[in-house]
Amino acid sequence: MIDRGPLVDTVDGYRFKPHEMPILPGSPANPDHPPARRAAYLAIGVFMGLIGGAQNGFLIANSQSLQAEFTLTPVETGWLTVAFYSTYATMSMLLFRVRQEFGIQPFVRWAMAGLVLANFVQLVGTGYHAELAARAVAGITASGLSALAIYYLMQGLPPALRVGGLVISLGLTQIAVPLTRALSPALMVDGDITHVFQFQFALSLLGFGMVYLLRLPPGIRKKTFETLDLPSITLFIIGVAALCAFLIQGRIQWWDTPWLGYTLVVAIFGLGGCFLIEFNRKTPMLDLSWLSSRSILALALVGASVRILVAEQGFGASGMFVALGYGNEQLTGYFWILAGAALAGMVLSVIRLDPTDLTRPVLFAILVIGAAAFADTRTGVMTRPQDLYLTQAAIAFGAVFAMGPIMMEGMLRALAAGQNYVISFIAVFSLSQSVGGLAGISLLSAFHTVRLKTHLIDAGNTLTLANQQLAQALGNAARSVAPVQSDPALQQQVAASTISQDVGREAAVLAFNDVFFLIGTLSAVTFAVVFVPWLINKFRGTNPLAKELAFMEAMLARTRQ
Repeated sequence: MIDRGPLVDTVDGYRFKPHEMPILPGSPANPDHPPARRAAYLAIGVFMGLIGGAQNGFLIANSQSLQAEFTLTPVETGWLTVAFYSTYATMSMLLFRVRQEFGIQPFVRWAMAGLVLANFVQLVGTGYHAELAARAVAGITASGLSALAIYYLMQGLPPALRVGGLVISLGLTQIAVPLTRALSPALMVDGDITHVFQFQFALSLLGFGMVYLLRLPPGIRKKTFETLDLPSITLFIIGVAALCAFLIQGRIQWWDTPWLGYTLVVAIFGLGGCFLIEFNRKTPMLDLSWLSSRSILALALVGASVRILVAEQGFGASGMFVALGYGNEQLTGYFWILAGAALAGMVLSVIRLDPTDLTRPVLFAILVIGAAAFADTRTGVMTRPQDLYLTQAAIAFGAVFAMGPIMMEGMLRALAAGQNYVISFIAVFSLSQSVGGLAGISLLSAFHTVRLKTHLIDAGNTLTLANQQLAQALGNAARSVAPVQSDPALQQQVAASTISQDVGREAAVLAFNDVFFLIGTLSAVTFAVVFVPWLINKFRGTNPLAKELAFMEAMLARTRQ
């Protein structure tokens, strides 16, 4: 399996050339593979990235079907999302340590076993609480599959393009969400969600077989776990889980629910306790002094801001189609277009990736998202999915096109600072993406609720008996039901109910237009905040990543030896 050319360095009994050695402890070596094996690694990496993203994608696409399957309330369905994100947002830091301590192969085996287990529990359908546990395990495995996809992609890419594996893995995770929504109607053709569970289980078995047949090369191991890791990681998980519960359940139950305040307190104390431990450690997992530096904070805020802006699609457009009465089966073409646009964003991001200017594509993506959001403010009750194909495709493209460079800049800064800083960046990046996405949806949901009430009040002030248009509409509605309802009083009740539904639908669409305008405004502000320092650096002829680029060039020079 492994080329044994001129041998100088040894890893787990295998000897490698200097440029083939692992970049970091916990990552695999990078031997010079023959073309056929390289192609196989690349294909497996793509597959792992897609099924990792599909763990959340199928949950989003079939939440209503899950609710019906287990006869759940919206609050109980929300806890399934909390279970997934609580582990998905926190496990990157722990799994990085696991790979360094125990090696890459045990990590691969446990990650894939966890994936098979989570999907098997779903398949056998043992009840709501088992589904909660399966969602939590799925969050852990989805986090692990992201790293697994990166490693397989890097094995399949030529050395000069190997860093593109980071961008491709992140893009595949985002492509999987619209892709699963496009596939779900075909799997749910007879309304049985068991077919979705069977499909997920089959994918997990296929993935398990792939990584067993073509294993990753060995990597360097080192002792990383310390006594203080356990309380620190425990507090971190508790804090993030409480924050996820606050953001997800807040928009379902509304924010004045008393117990949500206590949840936020738990989040503050959990994360605060974790940060207190890490701040006073000699060898912290999270280097707070580095994470609190201006460049890293700015990077995390930009990444979270982009995730909030992209919520225009996950909550805005999707929510508006639900308000207009569209189901997944009527939006299949729409989601295929989103998946294609996201794929185009990933491919172009890799092709156009310029480490000397990683801010330019971010600016372009923010500009595209803002323009599309402003264009969507023209929607109305007669809007059809095809009317938003162009703007929503632009947002899907921009979302993927921006995140690769953001992640690349963070990894460059972490590697240049030292290997120990990589885990800090992985933790903050994962947290900013997960919590940023949840915060974006919660923000837009709260704003939409407020604007919906405002539009309903405005409509109520005009819907009086003196309004001739209302009287005419009531008359038309009453006549339309006359053939099936002879009682005049019941005709008026049905007509009033129909008019009320129409008014509610109109108010909901107007509120979504306000959401689109808010996103456009936030995009403009974000663009200005990112553009001004970028322009200043251009005028000065300085590059804030000069040190990091020199480090990367040294690494690439080693691979060319």
